Amino acid sequence: MPAETDCFDVVVIGAGLAGTCLAGRLARDGRSVALIDTHAVHPHDFRAEKYGSAQMSLFESLGFGAAARGCTTRTDTVRVVRFGSLAHWERNTEYGAAYPDLINALRADLPAGLLTVGRVADLDLGPERQVVTLGDGRRFAGRLVVLATGLGDVLRRKAGIVRRVIGERHSLAVGFDMAAPRDAFPFRAMTYFSERFGGRDAYLTLFPLGETMRANLFGYQQPNAPWTKAFRAEPEAALRALMPGLAAHCPDLAVAGSVEVRPIDLMRAEGHVRDGVVLVGDAFQTACPIPGTGIGKVLTDVRQLADAHLPGWLATPGMGADKVAAFYADPVKVACDAASLRSSLYARALATETALPWAVRRVRNRVARHAIRYATGASQGAVRAASAVAAHLAL
Repeated sequence: MPAETDCFDVVVIGAGLAGTCLAGRLARDGRSVALIDTHAVHPHDFRAEKYGSAQMSLFESLGFGAAARGCTTRTDTVRVVRFGSLAHWERNTEYGAAYPDLINALRADLPAGLLTVGRVADLDLGPERQVVTLGDGRRFAGRLVVLATGLGDVLRRKAGIVRRVIGERHSLAVGFDMAAPRDAFPFRAMTYFSERFGGRDAYLTLFPLGETMRANLFGYQQPNAPWTKAFRAEPEAALRALMPGLAAHCPDLAVAGSVEVRPIDLMRAEGHVRDGVVLVGDAFQTACPIPGTGIGKVLTDVRQLADAHLPGWLATPGMGADKVAAFYADPVKVACDAASLRSSLYARALATETALPWAVRRVRNRVARHAIRYATGASQGAVRAASAVAAHLAL
């Protein structure tokens, strides 16, 4: 049991994706780190079940590449369906993993004894030294406290930091398992976009988790809306009604087990430049899963803090707000956060807004997507060119 006088370089609170990767990276760099979480084993949690090559590269850069790959199911081709018709086969490496499996695999790759199980009761923050007190009286002192507590609000408030809601119930994620085994499907993975414009649905993605074909459905419904309740009750019927052309690509739409629903609020911390404490990942700014920016945003926070800022901070006295401010002003972090928020707001507006400018954008997108579809019979260069046109028209 560390005494109060034992001073760590960094005390990380929260052993989810951000906290685990940060603590592991710092420990491998020779820093003294305390990682605190309320659970020895990460509990069930529906979120972030798929990521791509860019995110895997970030895991690699943080020293967790082998651990991340070892708990995932990899796919290299994705069937992409737009407006009910096959648009193209996408050569794209993706990795699927249930979020608790991913986090527990990352934790297992930590140095032995790094994780402390306990609930933080109080924070004493200042420009030189921070003290974290657990509910059982244990106390951890450190030069810096990092809050990697995700959506948890208690410790953020204790640090005097408020949170601004940008979009309440901005989007909805729905997760479920298909009843048929993954080998019964005529594809390794599929992304099926909405068959209509102006609705509240975005896309369905099917991808393997082990021998199971997992489904994530994303849209802009409300968690207590009649549609959501109907989907929970009869998911197969709801899928057929929502996407009538889906059965042509996925003959067995039977669902196994329960349907999980997660509403997503877009939020951002304010008043966060404080002595001795830094917020990373969702504790600072949340992300909508529809554009797929969340994991990259979290890991970018971790990398920039660990590589670009902490070495200099720890090499000089003090841990005042001036040092902390430099992290929040980091140009890589700022650009990543801004891109994540911008894409989240744009995707929702494109799907739901009825004003004329958005209708025009949707028509342009459809024209560009059809260009991609017809280019699939030509060279890969033509496909890339058509994709570039689609990206340009979406601006």
